Amino acid sequence: MHTVAIGCDPNAMEIKFKIINLLKERGYSVQDFGSDDPIYANVACKVATAVADGTYDRGILICGTGIGVSMAANKVKGAYAALISDVYSAERARKSNDANIACFGAFTIGEKLMEALVLTFLESEYIPGGPSQPKVDKVKSLENPML
Repeated sequence: MHTVAIGCDPNAMEIKFKIINLLKERGYSVQDFGSDDPIYANVACKVATAVADGTYDRGILICGTGIGVSMAANKVKGAYAALISDVYSAERARKSNDANIACFGAFTIGEKLMEALVLTFLESEYIPGGPSQPKVDKVKSLENPML
């Protein structure tokens, strides 16, 4: 079972607490990184750093659209955040792209859909050495342009 870091901006506090409860009911270990900072990048970077350094296996970030938190999280080396709004993308974020953070929009998708997307993301696994490996390697190499 994965350990999960979660955070949001003030726009998404209510849905974040619902997602935390869902994950705990499913047996996940969840750490809340907050939601009261109006500068979403602060929370996004805390979650992204905790996932990138291996303290947590996966991250979940929520803001109004999910765009801002995904942009901020992707600035952290080792954080691979995907903005997710459908089940297929939730699965492929993991299976094809090895994303370690899922980002969602509290104003753009409903509660039940977000719950399904979170669970799909957490239950999907990347398989190293598969057909997506060259793409994933290229993305990761962009963090170290000298390689």
